[in-house]
Amino acid sequence: MLCIKNNNTNPYFNLAAEEYVLRNFTEDCFMLWRNHPSIIVGKHQNTLAEINVDYVKEKQIDVVRRLSGGGAVFHDLGNLNFTFIKNAKNEGSLVDFKRYVEPIIEVLHNLGINAKFEGRNDIMIDGKKISGNAEHVFKRRVLHHGTLLFSSEITDISKALRVNPLKYQDKGVKSVRSRVTNIGDHLPQKMTVREFQDEILKFIMNSDQAADLYEYTPEDIKEIDKLVKEKYSTWDWNFGYSPKYEFEKMIKTNGGNLEIRMNIEKGIIQNVRIFGDFFNELDISYLENCIRGQKHEESAIRDTLIKIPFKKYLHNISIDEFITAMF
Repeated sequence: MLCIKNNNTNPYFNLAAEEYVLRNFTEDCFMLWRNHPSIIVGKHQNTLAEINVDYVKEKQIDVVRRLSGGGAVFHDLGNLNFTFIKNAKNEGSLVDFKRYVEPIIEVLHNLGINAKFEGRNDIMIDGKKISGNAEHVFKRRVLHHGTLLFSSEITDISKALRVNPLKYQDKGVKSVRSRVTNIGDHLPQKMTVREFQDEILKFIMNSDQAADLYEYTPEDIKEIDKLVKEKYSTWDWNFGYSPKYEFEKMIKTNGGNLEIRMNIEKGIIQNVRIFGDFFNELDISYLENCIRGQKHEESAIRDTLIKIPFKKYLHNISIDEFITAMF
């Protein structure tokens, strides 16, 4: 097994690195990695329905879609991620959550923590979640990855992922929010997240006599960066890949109530209707036509609105307020 050393905290790079190793390496691999503040959404989720758009924008939190299914999770430097990539020997071993979390649970037990595998894919301490796990299969290779909340900012987790569920109606996979806790708060003897990382790596290395440390080569990094540029940092993957959905929101402004209803498919606004008790000089249907066909993304909409006499369509309502009503 290759134990890959990776100190990069860029979520785009780290998610791309997983796919690169999955597709291009033949060996079993193990990785430990951390991301700076970011939200990682499941492959089949509607990204905008999972995030608190205003908070994400204010805190400049990166949003990245991963290869595996499941729900959205918040990462920061107090969260340690682990990844197993293994060749499956038979069909029955392709998806097996318990098998891959057992080494992690054993490390936690060795550190004096009574952690348990519960539900479909979680590790819990006293009924609170410390780890969510997901899997993806490529040919006969399995990618299993999970979070380990060690010293994460719990408040940031709830704020970043909190969103009004009534705004979005879609068939995408919804995240299930659970009570969470940090591993560090349950340790008999305190340690840093880096020391915790070292404990896990030491256990994995000692469990496999054939385990070797591996560092990405310049060629590896070049190919991973290419995947970041072409996929993981793109709007098409992170937002446009979302299932089609309906959006509805109403806000109050000095110019009156403003309600926007939209149908979005592959991240593109297919239809939009604007309602309210506002006043206008020009026909509102022209404004609707300008928005139709645009990405459901702030900069694209803003670029469109500043090119038209916006105030004549919505008296005493600003472009910023209009955009707020669209997310």
